[in-house]
Amino acid sequence: MRPPTIRDVADRAGVSKSLVSLVLRGSDQVRPEKRDAVLRAVRELGYRPNTAARSLSERRTRTVGVLLNDLRNPWFVDMLDGLNSLLHDNGLHMLLADARLNRRTGQDPAGPLLDLGVDGLVVVGTLPDPAALGTVVERMPVVVAAAREPVPAGVDVVAGDDERGARLVAEHLIGLGHRRIAHIAGYGAVGELRRRSFEATLREHGLAHEAVVEPSDMTEEGGYRTTVRLLSRPERPTAVFAVNDIAAIGALSAAEELGLRVPRDLSVVGYDNTSIARLRHVWLTTVDNTSHEVGRRAARCLLDRFEGAGGAGQIHLAVPALEIRGTTAAPGATESM
Repeated sequence: MRPPTIRDVADRAGVSKSLVSLVLRGSDQVRPEKRDAVLRAVRELGYRPNTAARSLSERRTRTVGVLLNDLRNPWFVDMLDGLNSLLHDNGLHMLLADARLNRRTGQDPAGPLLDLGVDGLVVVGTLPDPAALGTVVERMPVVVAAAREPVPAGVDVVAGDDERGARLVAEHLIGLGHRRIAHIAGYGAVGELRRRSFEATLREHGLAHEAVVEPSDMTEEGGYRTTVRLLSRPERPTAVFAVNDIAAIGALSAAEELGLRVPRDLSVVGYDNTSIARLRHVWLTTVDNTSHEVGRRAARCLLDRFEGAGGAGQIHLAVPALEIRGTTAAPGATESM
């Protein structure tokens, strides 16, 4: 038995083939009753569009390449959910590539996606050489999400406001009465923005001499090792601000191993408000970096470029918020039961 065609759908719905095409493309120029009739016919017949044929006729694959720099960070999962939801609503499909793996194997990170003929590219996370995107921009729209490195002209950047987020953390800890506050710093432009804002806020409160900054690699193991060093100082900090939630988990492990209770002996703050931070036995105070919103904004920028919006790229910063949970308290405070 032959598979149903677009003509079969049109006959079943009592409409033209061109109207069926408009419905399948998500056009808003179709009356609701006609759209319902077409979608009902699609379900009844089990019709599936011929994507390959459509790609040839439109000269588009209706796919978006997503180049992800770090598959290990759970923040990116929430961001991708926001990105994919809006792409899907507009009839586009997401193809994911691991930039880290491609680099290790000597490939151009974006190469496999370009070979598949994607219509646009979203680069997620810090890349070693953002300038390499220049040749890609000449071929298709490009959006960078969750990174703040300089990018070629015509590339939109969508990220959280890292300076504001770090300031929220520093002011929260200072407001609780902490004076010896340490920062487990990260790398790249995002890590630099968070570190500089942390230091500037402590300076404004006359605590520059109390601030301690230790570099790390933004992993759990890095957070653990850095915290062990910090807590081995003669005057150990009473609070630790980690560059992300993963490093904060390492800090919590180090405190427990050294016999310190959180938050009575040590307050710990993360960044990103990942699913890890929301686990009940962790309940980490952290900065909500609006991951889902960053994803949706990145998709919106790409869709705007598809619709002909050109010109210089813009930087779009989502507003962060501090989520106060169970890992911060005043120095020496008794834990609530």
